[in-house]
Amino acid sequence: MGYAGHQNIDNSDEAGTMTYHVGSEVGQLRQVILHRPGSEMDRLTPTNKDELLFDDVLWTERAQQEHDVFAEALRAEGAEVLYAQELLAEALEIPEAREYVSAETFEERWYGVTGNRYMREYADTLTAAELAEHLIVGITKDELLERIGDRPAAYFAASDRDFMLLRCLPNHLFTRDTTCWVYDGVSVNSMQKPARQRETVNFEAVYRWHPRFAGQDFKRWSNGLADGPATIEGGDVEVIGNGAVLVGISERTRSSGFERLARALLWNSEEVHTVVGLVMKQVRSQMHLDTVMTMVNQDTFLKYKHLGMLPSVTVTRGERHGEIEVSYAPGDEMHAVIARALRIPAIRVLTTPEDNLSAERGQWNDACNVLTVRPNVVVAYDRNTVANAYLESEGVRVITVPGGELGRGRGGPRCMSCPTQREAL
Repeated sequence: MGYAGHQNIDNSDEAGTMTYHVGSEVGQLRQVILHRPGSEMDRLTPTNKDELLFDDVLWTERAQQEHDVFAEALRAEGAEVLYAQELLAEALEIPEAREYVSAETFEERWYGVTGNRYMREYADTLTAAELAEHLIVGITKDELLERIGDRPAAYFAASDRDFMLLRCLPNHLFTRDTTCWVYDGVSVNSMQKPARQRETVNFEAVYRWHPRFAGQDFKRWSNGLADGPATIEGGDVEVIGNGAVLVGISERTRSSGFERLARALLWNSEEVHTVVGLVMKQVRSQMHLDTVMTMVNQDTFLKYKHLGMLPSVTVTRGERHGEIEVSYAPGDEMHAVIARALRIPAIRVLTTPEDNLSAERGQWNDACNVLTVRPNVVVAYDRNTVANAYLESEGVRVITVPGGELGRGRGGPRCMSCPTQREAL
């Protein structure tokens, strides 16, 4: 299956204005941003994979084939698929976007005075499409010097010719984390790991300047890199519907980021009334909430067997503008707290019946990281046969996609997708 690019699907309202809104985790998915893995994956090595947050190196061509199947599955279910690198390249055609990205990416504090000047000089020789690719694939010393000639710079002298002057961004594959749409706005996130922080710059350029988004009527729930240590990652943010948001306070999302996001939502969105934080283990195996718990319909969650019952923090509006009220509940009230936020009597929780070893393997292979395209229809990796069969037995249709290579990055279908338009329920 080949690379399909953009579709022409009409997602405008009656006035002809594009409407960006995500009102649930399970309403009909209308538009989504993906990133098809590219040459940045060829720069993963056994030496740098840990620093770049991968547990293994990928076979790029096979990963691309798998990703194309995933994208086509979403199209078949009625979603328009946009590609992050294409959006970035189109945004970089606008001079203000290009200057912003270059200024944020190439800095003297990293490259020194002369090194930074040469990096900017190199970037200025590139077309918008070439620059977009390099911002994701990275730039080696050899590539730079081949383009601008051998130049004296202290930073260059201290590095080998295959050293990555601009580090690649293989985690762009997981578009959910860098930005996430919550009801009538978007959170462009401050990322916890240095290997992912530049992703924020790329998406800032897209949302500020790309013609699809520039001037559109949506709100901003965060300040991107300016939020610094108050990190939020989209894998921890679930728009559970009915004006409620569920957030994992995890290895990647800090409590400070959670409270700042909650305050922004509660005081700037007319739709949000409750934000619930689940206090998770600070471990890589459960780096985000969606690695252990996702929604499959309006009141039903798929939950990892060993997640247990987590303590929760519920945030609502305070009496004075800008203030928030915080209440704490012990772990045994977790499900009741979520139900109260949804304003329903109870939630239904599905946990695959399997032994402890199988459950741990399933969680590692993203068995709980499903992407719901509409109520009771989910996309899941085909390798999770037991979990998928269990979902089918519970009335959930499972659309399977291959994940043999994509799964090596420790992210499933929900991780790889950033919905921008999804129906409320």
